[in-house]
Amino acid sequence: MPRLALLRHGHTAWNRAGRIQGRTDVPLDDAARAQLRDLRMPAPWDKADLWSSPLLRAVETAKLVTDREPMTDPALIEMDWGQWEGCMGRDLVADAASGFRHIEEWGWDYSPPDGESPAIMRARLLKWAEMLTRDTVAVCHIGVMRVLMAQASGWNFSGAAPFQIKRNRLYILDISETKWQLDPQPLRLEDRNP
Repeated sequence: MPRLALLRHGHTAWNRAGRIQGRTDVPLDDAARAQLRDLRMPAPWDKADLWSSPLLRAVETAKLVTDREPMTDPALIEMDWGQWEGCMGRDLVADAASGFRHIEEWGWDYSPPDGESPAIMRARLLKWAEMLTRDTVAVCHIGVMRVLMAQASGWNFSGAAPFQIKRNRLYILDISETKWQLDPQPLRLEDRNP
């Protein structure tokens, strides 16, 4: 049974500002690049197959922590946030007419206006995961990670998630055709110069 390790891309200026990035191709900021240059993938994940979202922030993160060129697949791209792309999250929360809901209140079928639901994301991500035959690292986005970790943990986007997603950690999923499981203990990336 292959294992899949998920790594969230480093910070961008939009992350730090609280702006919804979605599919907008925002690069890493200089502070993220400097931090990621000092990190590396722990064994045995340093030898695993390496995939990435095609967005620059994910590709660059993958290169910085592995010194390898990742394979990319559009299935790993961030959720389509539709009309909310580029908006400030706090502004959407403050505007009762926006229709904004926190992720814990979505369920599988809710989506931003003209955007993509977790259920639609799950369909494309499961199709991608079905082709994996070896242990694999996927450098991707928090939306992608939420969907895959929900699949493995049984969370249905209702109420608090049974996991937290932090940067510079690998979240390990054991995947099979019949059952997925989320390892409860993420692995930290290692310092290159301890």
